Amino acid sequence: MIGFFMKGGPLMWPILLCSVTAVAIILERFYCLHKSAANIPNISSRVKSLLNEGNADAALKMCETASGPVAHVLAIGIHVRKRDLAEKERIIARAGSRVVRELDKNLRGLAIIGNITPLLGLLGTVTGMIKAFMKVQELGGGVDASVLAGGIWEALITTAAGLSVAIPAFVAYHYFDGRVDGIEGEMKDAASDFLEHQGTG
Repeated sequence: MIGFFMKGGPLMWPILLCSVTAVAIILERFYCLHKSAANIPNISSRVKSLLNEGNADAALKMCETASGPVAHVLAIGIHVRKRDLAEKERIIARAGSRVVRELDKNLRGLAIIGNITPLLGLLGTVTGMIKAFMKVQELGGGVDASVLAGGIWEALITTAAGLSVAIPAFVAYHYFDGRVDGIEGEMKDAASDFLEHQGTG
């Protein structure tokens, strides 16, 4: 396997670095988003019920126990519930934006890896093909077909390696991006429900 890797040329090293970085980002984001999904079911309606009963402390404690993004936004809403509606909206929106930025962390890096690794692979293949045909020219065209084929398949290793890194990176990026969109939608729904309740309460 190491010999196969070495035949790909120097551009295999940045591709390897990209693959290690991608794995690290995927594991870190998976853990983060899995933890972010740890919400108490129907937390928005349960918070509303507790607030209707005048038990804001219990509602706040429940939100802090849940520790997910929706619970975090609701906890901030409970803290500022006595302020005017416009100020509450502004504070909750700002808190939601901070949470989304945290959830989006490192996803841009994953997208960049998905974009550049096929290009690195293609560059490695092009440089490898150039070397192969330079060798043919040096030998005056009298080169065995098997030798030329060997040079070509070695050049193609970088393209295969680049695609092998890019495809999982892109799949993971779109999966995580969808998860973030879903969590953001849940936060917006919970915040809107909370503010409507506060406006009518």
